[in-house]
Amino acid sequence: MSYTGPGFDPPHPRRSRLRRPLIVAVAALVPGALAGWLLYAAVGGDGDGRRATVSSSASAPASASAPASASASASASASAGRSPRETDGPDDQKPPSPAPTTRSASGPLKGKVVVIDPGHNPGNVRHTAEINRTVDIGTGAKECDTTGTATNDGYAEARFTLDVSRRLRELLEAQGATVRLTQDDDRAYGPCIDERARIGNEAGADAVVSVHADGSGAGNRGFHVILPAVVHQGAADTRDIAGPSRDLGERIAGNFVRVTGSAPANYVGDGTGLVTRDDLGGLNLSTVPKVFIECGNMRDSKDAALLTSGAWRQSAARGISEGIVGFLRG
Repeated sequence: MSYTGPGFDPPHPRRSRLRRPLIVAVAALVPGALAGWLLYAAVGGDGDGRRATVSSSASAPASASAPASASASASASASAGRSPRETDGPDDQKPPSPAPTTRSASGPLKGKVVVIDPGHNPGNVRHTAEINRTVDIGTGAKECDTTGTATNDGYAEARFTLDVSRRLRELLEAQGATVRLTQDDDRAYGPCIDERARIGNEAGADAVVSVHADGSGAGNRGFHVILPAVVHQGAADTRDIAGPSRDLGERIAGNFVRVTGSAPANYVGDGTGLVTRDDLGGLNLSTVPKVFIECGNMRDSKDAALLTSGAWRQSAARGISEGIVGFLRG
């Protein structure tokens, strides 16, 4: 988010004098073929050249070696959790279709509702008039939405946020949560920031996370989590959610550092990775715990190298997921 905007049986052969030698030969081959199949299964083949998705732990302890192990796990699972539409990352392969959003039958988050808000929308650039109209955010008026930012090579923030959000949805659904995305590249533009807040409110969400990437200057690196300030003005009243939102944000920040190895932003937050703001309608109008996360700076070449990596995006989703899990489990 740039702060400046935008079977059948074969026929039986006739008996022949060669039948007995052939039967003996086939019988000798079967054990070898079976052994080969068992070896293939043991190393993880699934019939079409892919490996099974690596599961992540929701409560792994922090350690100095965690970022390295997280990167390895992310690489092994980078082909999981993406939509057929997601082909923008330079190191991506065509992924399987995501599972539909459903309430899982079991898991530690059974009964919990999480709303994931992928920042912006790839279609916003074609609907500038619609997204430029203003909406009430309690403390004033602001544009319905913006186009978001992009890397210098043109990888759009709106594509990044969708990819991370889809990966995040899969991880949370595997834990039993009911997950809803505010948009899944399934609408022409938006939704507007007030509607994004309303979707979480009306879902009765236990947690809402808005996924973004920043558009700051080169040299500005790292992630930060944006927390709602205490606001009580007009349609905005965050007095009941400011505390729980801070807890959610702190857990996400801690897990994001541990899993991705990324450092807190060096340009906002005084090295804490936490920033409090009262000018974001998505936070001001929320009545449920909600935070934003700026996963990195798309305009810095080193951060952009991470943001455009499918493996890193998987680890980013894991870091956010583990923070949400920790918050929801208490």
